[in-house]
Amino acid sequence: MILIILNVIFCISFIGFAYVNLNDKDSWLWVPIYMAAAICCGLAAAHLLFPYIYLALIAFYLIYATKIFFAKDGVRDWITKYNKPSLVESMQATKPYIEQTREFFGLLIVTGALLINYLVSAGIFA
Repeated sequence: MILIILNVIFCISFIGFAYVNLNDKDSWLWVPIYMAAAICCGLAAAHLLFPYIYLALIAFYLIYATKIFFAKDGVRDWITKYNKPSLVESMQATKPYIEQTREFFGLLIVTGALLINYLVSAGIFA
């Protein structure tokens, strides 16, 4: 029951994340990223589990997160060069590191949700 509730929350959240990315310059990338996760979570809430799809998406998300982490003005620069200033002062990405760091953490959230579903489908979590 908890997994169903969690997946419904994730599904609704990821649809919302996709919606707010519609007006972004790279919406062609981020809307499918969030919608793929939303669909997977919605199906998991209906007890339809697809572990190989979870693994493929997790691999893509982690590879892309690694790219963002090490990119110029990415997460590594946010930590070392800019000393971790707030990312949520404004919804506008006024500094070069803000959007990349937010995207990185979005990928980690999506990966975490799909990892939970993978572990349940593999029988590691009951």
